[in-house]
Amino acid sequence: MKTRIITKRQIEKVLTPALAIRTVERAFKAYGLGQVDMPAKSYLCFEKGDLRSMPAYLHGQGFDIAGIKSVTVHPGNARYNLPAVMAVIILTDPKTGFPLAIMDGTYLTGIRTGAAGAVAARYLSRKNARTAGFVGSGVQARTQLACILEVRKLRSIKIWQFGADDPYALEFGQWARKTHKLETMVSPDIDDVTTGVDILFTTTPSRKALVHKVSPGTHINAIGADAQGKQEIAPNILKQAKIVIDDWPQASHSGEINVPLSRRQLTRKNIYAELGDIVAGKLKGRASKEEITLFDSTGLAIQDVSCASVVYQALRDKPGIRQVVLY
Repeated sequence: MKTRIITKRQIEKVLTPALAIRTVERAFKAYGLGQVDMPAKSYLCFEKGDLRSMPAYLHGQGFDIAGIKSVTVHPGNARYNLPAVMAVIILTDPKTGFPLAIMDGTYLTGIRTGAAGAVAARYLSRKNARTAGFVGSGVQARTQLACILEVRKLRSIKIWQFGADDPYALEFGQWARKTHKLETMVSPDIDDVTTGVDILFTTTPSRKALVHKVSPGTHINAIGADAQGKQEIAPNILKQAKIVIDDWPQASHSGEINVPLSRRQLTRKNIYAELGDIVAGKLKGRASKEEITLFDSTGLAIQDVSCASVVYQALRDKPGIRQVVLY
């Protein structure tokens, strides 16, 4: 048997935002129905970043696949002209343990995270959402925007500029106008960006609360907190919000809720649901136009393995896919 080697460019041609959203939604439904085995991600910490291992086995909703992602997060990598997040995925046949594919996980990580945000917004944001705010202007802001446009018809976005010498907000705004034909506004006033929007995206590596004000009815996709000690949202907002997490072991350790939990500003009773429970129909999503909802996304291995599986199925017999004998 041969193992497929699948590159970023090959994945980009297959894993569109629409396909990623459909796939991740199926994965969350499988999770909600107990058709998933997934230990919490583990961390190996370095001076400048960390390495995370993320295994999962999906056995429902059309999946019968396992795999593991090795992903590094080094926020200062721009100085080396490298992505802050880099990943490799090994896809495994659960019947034999054979490595079906080794593939780039960097693009896949970005798009599957955006897809999870879109799934959450489908169930938790107002259906007539037209305006979004962005705190954070990096790669993940772009994938969140690309994916949300598959489920909500946004017309305009507001972008926070972190200091006068921050070029990323302006670049993100130019990209959004050119690529998605959206009205854009860039502001150094974070309260102006986080209020008066239907959906708010936070995608920073912050270790202190940045967002202190939101308007009634806002849905928040809290993406940036993915390690212990990180936070972006003030505890007073969390206490007002209907909080939906992706996974309790991960979110309590490293998600947006990890810091307020450790400080006893929140308890598990403040958590409404895991997203899989809502997708599986066990619990309802948004209940009113005025409630504040929040999705705490830490990133799950089921997102990686499910997306890697559909890529593998689409490409395994295509010309140009390198095959190697490992054994």
